Amino acid sequence: MTTDNITPVEIPAVGTYRIDPSRSTVSYSSRHMLGLGVVHATFTIGSGELVVADPPTASTVDVSIAAGSFNSSNARRDKDVRGARLLDVATFPVITVTSSGLRQDSGHWLLAGSVTAHGSTVPVEVTVDRATAEGDGIRVHAKAERLDPYTFGITASKGMVGRYLDLDLDVFAAAE
Repeated sequence: MTTDNITPVEIPAVGTYRIDPSRSTVSYSSRHMLGLGVVHATFTIGSGELVVADPPTASTVDVSIAAGSFNSSNARRDKDVRGARLLDVATFPVITVTSSGLRQDSGHWLLAGSVTAHGSTVPVEVTVDRATAEGDGIRVHAKAERLDPYTFGITASKGMVGRYLDLDLDVFAAAE
C-alpha cells in the first residue's frame, strides 16, 4: 500500500518483522580533526523488530546495536572510540533505538523515538526515505542526522571528535 504524498516510501504489509543482522547495516559518519576530515564507520545490529500497524502512524521499531562493533577500518581509532573516554563499551555495550510511532511530513515518514547510548536516552527523529518489499520481508532505509554526542555525555576529545554525527540505517526485516 502507498500513500499519495509519501512517494517513494511503500507502506509494507501490516505485521511484525524481525531484523536480519546479516542483511542490515548501520553506517556512521562524523567530522574529526577540527572538522577537516570525515570518519566513516559501521556498527552491527544485534537484534530488532519492526511492527507495521494499521494505521501506519502506530507502527513501532526496536533495535539493539552492538556498541563494540564500531569499525572504521582504523584499529587505533576503533580502540579509542570503543574505550572509556568515548563509547565506553565495557560499561555500555548496547545502543538502542526505539520508537513510539510515525508521522508524515513534507513527503517523508518521520519516526519519533529515542536513542539510548552511553547510559543516556535522547529523543530523536529518524527520516524514513525508503521502505520496499524484498523477497520474504521488507527493506527500510532511514537516516538520523546531526546527533550530538554531548547529549549522551560523550564530551572527551573535543576538537578531535566531531560535534555531530549522522547514522544511516539500511535494514532488512523478515516477516514472522
